[in-house]
Amino acid sequence: MLASAAMQDYLAEAYRIAYYQHDIYISTTALAAALNVSAPAVTRMVQRLKEGGFLEHEPYRGIRLTPEGEREALRSIRKHRLVERFLVDVMGFGWHEVHDYADELGSVVSDALAERMDEMIGHPRRCPHGEPIPTREGSMPRLIDESLNEAPLGQAYAVSRANTHDADKLRYLDMLGLRPGVTIKLLDRAPFHGPLHIEVDGQAHFIGYELANVVRVCSREAYDSI
Repeated sequence: MLASAAMQDYLAEAYRIAYYQHDIYISTTALAAALNVSAPAVTRMVQRLKEGGFLEHEPYRGIRLTPEGEREALRSIRKHRLVERFLVDVMGFGWHEVHDYADELGSVVSDALAERMDEMIGHPRRCPHGEPIPTREGSMPRLIDESLNEAPLGQAYAVSRANTHDADKLRYLDMLGLRPGVTIKLLDRAPFHGPLHIEVDGQAHFIGYELANVVRVCSREAYDSI
């Protein structure tokens, strides 16, 4: 059975949830919230995915991807993130614009076209937002990063990724220079969820607690290892 575009969307989101929570089992509630759909809609799709051999369900633990489901999820994620990079690197779109376009285009981009895009943009390892791009062979690099809000003070970090698709937040992060790969230093953090004082390319900035929560950072070595 071939997975439809809608099925691939569910499989890709299920993979992303499992990847970041470090648990192969996820709840249908988490899947519904991530996709912004109703619980009955998730129940219907989960049943279709089970019948297609893409998902398994274990009572009291949740759902998990089968090997076939994981392959479909990684193919979908790879195409989506390559399309995002192509739109930014070749077509000149802003990183705040490309997520929805990639959602629309990803389902119609063939594997062959995705591989040609990959060649044209130099085989990138991350999407414009810093998320890792699965390899052509179907493996996902493992990220080691943390929220800027949780990082120790007085140290230098590489910006790993921006954990948001909100266009306004991405525009503001761009204005501050907080793009994946940039080196920043965390100078101070006000108490009671106050703003953070950071240094980017020698320039001092303040960033609010809420926005800092979507900025993920890591060591330079961890960033370069992806």
